[in-house]
Amino acid sequence: MSGPVSARSLAARLVLGVALLLFSQDIGSVRAQVASPDFDDHFQRRTMRVDYFHSGGMGEEILALDRVVSDGPWAGSLTQLVDDTNLGKYLFEIIDPATNRVIYSRGFASIYGEWETTGEARRRHATFHESLRFPWPLHSVQVVLKKRDDEGAFRELWSVPLDPDSRFVNPTPPPAEGRVWAVFENGDPTEKVDLVLLSEGYTEAEMGKFHSDVARLVERLFETEPFKSNRTEFNVWAIDLPSEQSGVNRPHVRQFRRTTVSVEYTILGSERYLLTFDNRRLRDVLSAAPYEFVEILVNEEQYGGGGIYNFQATTAVDTEFADYIFVHEFGHHFAGLADEYYTSSVAYETGDARRPEPWEPNVTALLDPEHLKWGDLVAEGRPLPTPWGKVAYEEHARSIQARRQALIDRQAPEAEFDALFEEQRRIESELLHAMEHSGHVGAFEGAMYEARGLYRSETDCIMFTRTDYFCRVCRRAIERVIALYSS
Repeated sequence: MSGPVSARSLAARLVLGVALLLFSQDIGSVRAQVASPDFDDHFQRRTMRVDYFHSGGMGEEILALDRVVSDGPWAGSLTQLVDDTNLGKYLFEIIDPATNRVIYSRGFASIYGEWETTGEARRRHATFHESLRFPWPLHSVQVVLKKRDDEGAFRELWSVPLDPDSRFVNPTPPPAEGRVWAVFENGDPTEKVDLVLLSEGYTEAEMGKFHSDVARLVERLFETEPFKSNRTEFNVWAIDLPSEQSGVNRPHVRQFRRTTVSVEYTILGSERYLLTFDNRRLRDVLSAAPYEFVEILVNEEQYGGGGIYNFQATTAVDTEFADYIFVHEFGHHFAGLADEYYTSSVAYETGDARRPEPWEPNVTALLDPEHLKWGDLVAEGRPLPTPWGKVAYEEHARSIQARRQALIDRQAPEAEFDALFEEQRRIESELLHAMEHSGHVGAFEGAMYEARGLYRSETDCIMFTRTDYFCRVCRRAIERVIALYSS
């Protein structure tokens, strides 16, 4: 029996194995980068979706093609085709082989990318389903997927030549499923940012509740800057997709459900991390609506949510903190914002001594204070790193975590967790806003699950605590993504 197959060798085998689908051409190491591509020269206004399997663990990483399908009308920009945000752990490019030019690209993150940072990834293999969505090409193209290396630079991981006229590409429009309705609409989807909200764990009889939850949470998002000032740049859609049962899987308390897109708690071992692994099903359902971004509303009262850049976000709608969770998780999903907190337990293995500058726009390793990525927002004379009441904050955080663990151990009702979190929010707000450099941009140590070596831009932000606002660095990052998708 042959030994493990590397990602590179597997990619070569895949190219040979799908020769009828694909044609081979050396894409070279240099991409021609000149003026922005003209949409109508390369694409038609519908969406192609490449589904693939992302497997790995124990030092291996393997990608394998699943299928290529039509994914509904194209809702993305017709002019902003190449992603210049430098966001994401991964980047995919669509290459015109005739010119060796990037004609479309987008950065993203994935569950696999998070899973591979856990201890479990050193002990076993796992497979995750992922998708790449881009406008339907007029001619054969090369699909190239890249991943950041240990220094933070993108390196080619997988490459697939693709012929849209091949018999292996299914051009049939996706079947309609669910009821799509407009929450509000401000223009042509190709000129706006399109957000879709999906029901999960709502029965047919609970669709009225879903509509009320949509209205409440959308209003909260667009009360928050910079979304408030950019409301006219968005279309917001919703999909009614009833489940047979109310609620979703909560494995840690042995509550099991069969829901439409299989959202569940306890992702990566965290009882409040809420996502779906069923990407194929999720994408099929979403194809009924024009979208770039999605947040799944989960009909549950247990505190929970999740957000992965350019993939998915979730919110448990009946917790006291649903409004906060919705906006916080959307920050992850929409703009690649990192968690800025660092005192909560997580599944990720942290403490890497060889830490490159994070790609996330709101966290820095401060490797070069003279060229801090948000340095233009730092007032002259402000010290870097910037002092703050770190010791007092950590004493408070340890106390909260100990009390939270006690609630978990005795399986306390959700209302007791909500009360603890409300107390935590009040104390933290008072503590952080009384500090010397509060309200100013600097580099405050403690971020992204690390007490040392990583820094956030302000003492407080919705990505740090359960406050109700984004800091200036986060707001700027969000505005940049809005510009990528809107007119």
